[in-house]
Amino acid sequence: MASAAEQFASNLNFGAFAKATELKKRIWFTLGALIIYRLGTYIPLPGINPAVLQDIFKQNQGGVLGMFDMFAGGALSRMTIFALNIMPYISASIIMQLMTAVSPQLEALKKEGETGRKKINQYTRYGTVLIAALQAYGISAGIEGMSSSAGPAVAEPGIFFRFQVVVTLVGGTIFLMWLGEQITARGVGNGISLIIFSGIVANLPSALAGTLELGRTGALSTGFIILLLLMSVGVIFFIVFVERAQRRILIQYPKRQRGNKMSGGESSHLPLKINTAGVIPPIFASSLLLMPITVIGFSAGTGPEWLTQAAAYLGRGQPVYLILYISMVVFFAFFYTAVVFNPADTADNLKKYGGFIPGIRPGKNTTEYLDWVLTRLTVVGAAYLAAICLLPELLISRYSVPFYFGGTSLLIVVTVTMDTVAQVQSHLLAHQYEGLIKKSKLRGRR
Repeated sequence: MASAAEQFASNLNFGAFAKATELKKRIWFTLGALIIYRLGTYIPLPGINPAVLQDIFKQNQGGVLGMFDMFAGGALSRMTIFALNIMPYISASIIMQLMTAVSPQLEALKKEGETGRKKINQYTRYGTVLIAALQAYGISAGIEGMSSSAGPAVAEPGIFFRFQVVVTLVGGTIFLMWLGEQITARGVGNGISLIIFSGIVANLPSALAGTLELGRTGALSTGFIILLLLMSVGVIFFIVFVERAQRRILIQYPKRQRGNKMSGGESSHLPLKINTAGVIPPIFASSLLLMPITVIGFSAGTGPEWLTQAAAYLGRGQPVYLILYISMVVFFAFFYTAVVFNPADTADNLKKYGGFIPGIRPGKNTTEYLDWVLTRLTVVGAAYLAAICLLPELLISRYSVPFYFGGTSLLIVVTVTMDTVAQVQSHLLAHQYEGLIKKSKLRGRR
């Protein structure tokens, strides 16, 4: 036990953290940016009645829009300036990545390096504005026809109301896109992921209180609530285990003689994660489903009859919705893995530096072997993501459990936490190296 505690303390390295002023500035900047985001989720859109929308969302909180409200940190149910959250940007990123894989012009632009990346990012921003405008108009048109016992949701519907809603929601999405980029550049962690992460974590206390209230009223038994909490802990352990699991491929480097000295001959490992795509597939799948479901969800009952039928088919726990959601998760698991890791490029780099996999010839055979291993790992990773994403859907549709205790939300929280902690550790390590270099220079002067 003592050795484990010592190892934990050494990993945290509080002394190094206290001296790392640059890291502390980055952490404070990240916290400040996330506080600004959370404040924005309470600023309502002009011209609407928030109380009416709260009543409407309470009646449909188990639906698909309730899941997207979770990603938005409650901003959608409150219909605030950040109601669309960062989802339009994610949708535009998906479309651009798909087009890059299909279009030779965009693929050539991607290979241009930093210049090409900036152009693709600019196209992604344009796409974000377009998608956000379409979704914002769908929301403005939908909430005009909403009403509850407290009255209509919109006091003065019309063209001006729709215009101001579109401008406000698009402006909110653009601001969040900029804020996420600033967190990535000047803070700690991935800004887009942290914005989604903060929205989920902010609503965890209310979800826990809601679950306990269901137990108090008898809707859920005490035994089931305890089982649910134990299951959540088990899912967290399972996610951490799979996310840290690797398939290490042995890489051997030949010995080389330079004059009278022998160099090389060492071996290393090429780590391949089981879930290379990480948390991206569930977020991508949810973002793509949001575009049609936003329009359908707000228009059903007031629009054509086929929209009402589509809303029924795409309801939470319905077979059509589950098939679409899981299919998208599996597709993006393979697609994003192919984007992140290119076996041909890896094989070429190994050949360039003289590395090889024992028993596998360099070049084409190495590419085929890496592709063979990666495909099988991705099958396991996609099955793991599908099971994690299917779990909350079954819990919500059958037992009315809050989405926050499901696998998808826990996957996002755990994965983003692990990535952020890894970045903090890398900053601490860089700070320690800088300290050692400064000490060595001072000793050299003496």
